[in-house]
Amino acid sequence: MKVVHISAECYPVAKVGGLADVVGALPKYLNEKGTQASVIMPFYNVPYTRDAQVEVVYEAGVYLDTYHYEFRILKDNNRAIGFDLYFVDIPELLFEEYVYSQDDTKRFVAFQIAALQYIQTQKNKPAVVHCHDHHTGLVPFMMQHCTMFENLKHIPTVLTIHNAQYQGWFGHDQQSLLPTFNKAHVGLLDWDGSINSLAAAIKCAWRVNTVSPSYMEELMERANGLESLLSHERNKCTGILNGIDSSVWNTATDSFLVKNYTVTSNVSGKKANKKWLCEQYDLDIDKPLFVFIGRLVYEKGSDLFPEAFEKILKDGKVSLLLLGSGDKETEASLKELKTQHPENYNLHIGYDESLSRKMYAGADFLLMPSRVEPCGLNQLYSLRYGTIPIVSNVGGLKDTVIDVDNNGYGFVIQEISVTAIVEVVQRAAVVYEDSAWLQKNRKYIMKLDYSWEHAASQYITLYNSLKN
Repeated sequence: MKVVHISAECYPVAKVGGLADVVGALPKYLNEKGTQASVIMPFYNVPYTRDAQVEVVYEAGVYLDTYHYEFRILKDNNRAIGFDLYFVDIPELLFEEYVYSQDDTKRFVAFQIAALQYIQTQKNKPAVVHCHDHHTGLVPFMMQHCTMFENLKHIPTVLTIHNAQYQGWFGHDQQSLLPTFNKAHVGLLDWDGSINSLAAAIKCAWRVNTVSPSYMEELMERANGLESLLSHERNKCTGILNGIDSSVWNTATDSFLVKNYTVTSNVSGKKANKKWLCEQYDLDIDKPLFVFIGRLVYEKGSDLFPEAFEKILKDGKVSLLLLGSGDKETEASLKELKTQHPENYNLHIGYDESLSRKMYAGADFLLMPSRVEPCGLNQLYSLRYGTIPIVSNVGGLKDTVIDVDNNGYGFVIQEISVTAIVEVVQRAAVVYEDSAWLQKNRKYIMKLDYSWEHAASQYITLYNSLKN
């Protein structure tokens, strides 16, 4: 079976969030299971593409209204990534140092049209076209209703929703950006008076899935305006939990770590990485180390950190280390906190892949009090690295972490509040003193299997259900 994934992000080329990790891993595991999977994405001006060895496999032009843009399809010759990767090169629109911007409507409409133009020229057409988020949400509509893609009409489409908060809205005055279609079908594009790319995909895709079962349930009630649509389309919706690439996230081989380790050598391995973190950031290695890795945005609960951290740090019993960036007011408050508690708190504003890996390895606990978390990957990384996750009871966090009070291995808060964060850290700090339990639990969580092996099999089952 041939499956083509169309996405705005793909690791290791361009990554803004978890979308890139999924698209960079799922096709590889599908290939390993005998499904011929490939990826089509934009050709951005990023370090990976600057160094890439590519060959031109197709050239044509795309019209957006009266504007004509030349484009090329480039095939990446790097087979090490585990799947065929194709770039849509539209220099005037896509070749930028950023992935997303204010002019994304034209950029991603052109990208989707060009990708479909290339697909329709192939003799061996895909059995399934798999779209990811709103950036590719117009693909199912165009395949079914645009005249120029008539020969793709009967190819099944799958939409994966990674984050329903972003939907790709634009006005009906820009309908002319799309290839010619029967205006009788314009209602499929519309939601609440605008063209809504994600809504169109939900209506037109043959199957819709989210990146965890619980997130699909939550979207029926909270989907930024799409609740009734998803409820109406419930019969074609499902949730498949994301996996992680166990070859990339491997404590025994991770080149970023100070010391590699396995389940049986985790004591010395985690201690070495914790020692490095504490030396670099002036923290006490004898205290339990709690870390946060991620964006400082409302969805992640980070607006509560300044007040919560202030209360947590008062008694001096734990250490806190934060890596992330986002809301400037939150950043400023967290920086100010460093001057007040230099002995057991530090932070790194920005993103650093090497540092994040050492934090997963060296920390005792990972904080994830998210308000929204479609799947969450950080908690899966932490489990893999023997670090106990502290999460909220939402989305994929709900599906992957069981509280210690329920014979589980992590900590779960039922509400997202300053009080809840403070209390759960205090609860975890008490458990940390039980060294025998701590070591037993670390071994247990490192053995949990949240790899892509299982998830890829579920996607194959989904694809097979679409066979004509």
